[in-house]
Amino acid sequence: MMNNDDRVVFFDIDGTLLDTTAFAETARKAAIGLMVDNGLPLDKDEAYGVLKTIIREKGSNYGKHFNVLTQVVLGHEDPMLVALGMITYHNVKIALLRPYAETIDTLIYLKSQGYRLAVISNGITIKQWEKLVRLNVYSFFDAVITSEEVGKKKPDKLIYDVALRKMKGNPEKSVMIGNKFKEDALGAVNAGLSAILVNSDITEEDRDYIKKEKLDITIIGNIGDVKTVL
Repeated sequence: MMNNDDRVVFFDIDGTLLDTTAFAETARKAAIGLMVDNGLPLDKDEAYGVLKTIIREKGSNYGKHFNVLTQVVLGHEDPMLVALGMITYHNVKIALLRPYAETIDTLIYLKSQGYRLAVISNGITIKQWEKLVRLNVYSFFDAVITSEEVGKKKPDKLIYDVALRKMKGNPEKSVMIGNKFKEDALGAVNAGLSAILVNSDITEEDRDYIKKEKLDITIIGNIGDVKTVL
């Protein structure tokens, strides 16, 4: 256990530490439902379709999707409907926010092995910390490095370089754990780290590429399996 200070495990959050598969959609549909019930003059499917278009155009980190929705549908913002949408969305999202069953055990295990932990995320810093706080795992992490802060998104090498520098990590002893082949695994390997892919929808083609290029990428089924490879 001597001189392990330069070993860092970096995590992605969504789809890696927490299960996000359904929660955003469920929360948005609940919000739309209440807005329609309270006077938004579309049926629920139509309104959800308009919202999805706005999210596609503005990006999921944009803060005013519901404002734009009322503007598009009514020709002006409706503060009461916007407030209903926002509050319903947040309440449902928070109620559904759950870590994967083995997330906390895995974080405890990594700490016990002398690793230091940090997050590398494409997103807004405060929102990523908010997720860690709501999941009650924030105390495991020393830092959250985001694309908002760095100005580049994964898989760009810069975000990994900044993260390593911030954590004083040795890339050869550090690892990135995430669920996206390109952003998390390839991005990390290109920056000199090894990578672990979890909950990934990786293709056969990508698997062949890993073998052919002898990339230091391990594929596991769920986050609890981290203990078998680290």
